[in-house]
Amino acid sequence: MSVPSASAASPHPDGTPGTPDPIEAAKKATRGLQGLSPELTARVPQLLEAMRSVGAGLELHTTLDRICETAAELADAHYAAIGVVSEDGKGLSDFVYFGIGEETADRIGRLPDGHKGLLGALIHQPETLRLADLSADPRSCGFPAHHPPMRTFLGVPIRVQGEIFGNLYLTEKRGDADFNEYDAHMVRVLATEAGIAIGNARLYEAAMQRERWIDGSVAVTTALLSGSDAEEALAVVAEQARHLADSAAGIVLLPDEEGGMEIVAVSSDEPSGLLGVIIPPESRIITDLLAGDSVFLDDAATDPRVMTDHARDYGPVMMLPLQSDGRVMGTLVTPRARGARPFSETERTLATQFASQAALALMMAEAQRDRERLAVYEDRDRIARDLHDLVIQRLFATGMMLESAQRRSVVPEVQTGVGKAVDELDVTIQEIRTAIFALQQGPAEAPSGLRTRVLREINMAAVPLGFKPTHHFVGPVDTVVGELTGKNLIAALREALSNAFRHARADHIDVVVDSTVSLPDEQQGVRLTVSDDGVGIAEGGRRSGLRNLKRRAESLGGDSWYGAGIGEDGSGTTVVWQAPY
Repeated sequence: MSVPSASAASPHPDGTPGTPDPIEAAKKATRGLQGLSPELTARVPQLLEAMRSVGAGLELHTTLDRICETAAELADAHYAAIGVVSEDGKGLSDFVYFGIGEETADRIGRLPDGHKGLLGALIHQPETLRLADLSADPRSCGFPAHHPPMRTFLGVPIRVQGEIFGNLYLTEKRGDADFNEYDAHMVRVLATEAGIAIGNARLYEAAMQRERWIDGSVAVTTALLSGSDAEEALAVVAEQARHLADSAAGIVLLPDEEGGMEIVAVSSDEPSGLLGVIIPPESRIITDLLAGDSVFLDDAATDPRVMTDHARDYGPVMMLPLQSDGRVMGTLVTPRARGARPFSETERTLATQFASQAALALMMAEAQRDRERLAVYEDRDRIARDLHDLVIQRLFATGMMLESAQRRSVVPEVQTGVGKAVDELDVTIQEIRTAIFALQQGPAEAPSGLRTRVLREINMAAVPLGFKPTHHFVGPVDTVVGELTGKNLIAALREALSNAFRHARADHIDVVVDSTVSLPDEQQGVRLTVSDDGVGIAEGGRRSGLRNLKRRAESLGGDSWYGAGIGEDGSGTTVVWQAPY
């Protein structure tokens, strides 16, 4: 008596083998059973129903759950499980079980990895195995604490397209009986159908996975080319990569001046404290990444190449260079939690393609911002020339005319009034010259002091606003605020002033930088307050800028919020941003 271990295949019109047909497999399998045993013949309808149940649905993990449950019912077993063999063939990458409750599973703890015992033996010798008492087998290594007792055992390999996918395990046949040869034949037929169902589910899952990664690449490209600033663009890359790779975090690093790499964007459900961390150039990983090579870690917590303490929280990690046209712009990192499943070859390939697409989009966005920046600088130069050559000259000529009229006048009140007008013209000329200086000042000329950088942002904002925001400093701003917090404060100020210019329609803006505040956790910090008397925030309006401010503050352990403005009856908006030193 024999049962085929592989299903028949329906040929293509050209005669080449096609996809295995489950109906043909069932016919061929049951043909050898007819007339052999009334018991076996009576169980054929049950087998056909089991095969129909296994073939329903396309989601892989649901399919594995259904196979376990169906196999247990078919062989009348208390427990069933499928061990999915890892890509390297040395252990199990997944373990799906039936018959053990969640509470018992929690007490047992970690799932088997297939590196030893009977499960490991079936990986290296994939063949049907029946045991009356599995504890008596010399390959058995026992059970962990809280594991339910198991005596009888039946193991059958599952093949997908001719390759071993995993093994189906059944234990504890009901009625204290042993698994017989009929059970083994039935389960082998079921394993053949399971292999077809798993193959279909894997193809479907791979197609859906590729579709998700493609959609993610489109979302990143759209976001980067929609005019977002560089920091928001990097945050989009990190967030999309985290969701697509099913990882604990999405991290983007950029090269720093010392030859290492700095973490500039982090997407994570929990605060990680990673933002601003610098990986030194001595790291072998940084050397590989800057050379354009991808780095994959099986366990970041134990890998000797990792040089930061933050890696202790993570297990498998993908580190992918963001490179385009031979230029490495940065690195995309997607770490999973400790004990999580490793990244498959398909995931690595898709993530590498995503990183290449993101790098190309970043380069295109950078070129677009450069063109926009050049246009702005050219426009600022033109405005500065016009102010100098036309406005100041006319104001100066008007002042001279007024001074001449003042000298000819014999009325004291007229002389006094004209004198005040001349003084106002002098002040106006000085303010215009200050604006001209701000217009002609490039980013590289920005001084290092936080106070001066704040003033520079205010002066630059005065041009599009049409007026200069007032400002006030509290405490030793330049000496106590660190570089990382200061850099993020300037970015927050620029975002707040930009929002006020684009949306507020304000007549007055007040900026306060206070380095004497105590944060809720009793840390000393700095608080930026930008208030206006504009129209306020419209209901249902976009709040992406405010979310950026809050995310930037929270990454440093701070916070950001908004409230009523400084106009009449609280009109306008007040934005508050604070973070530890």
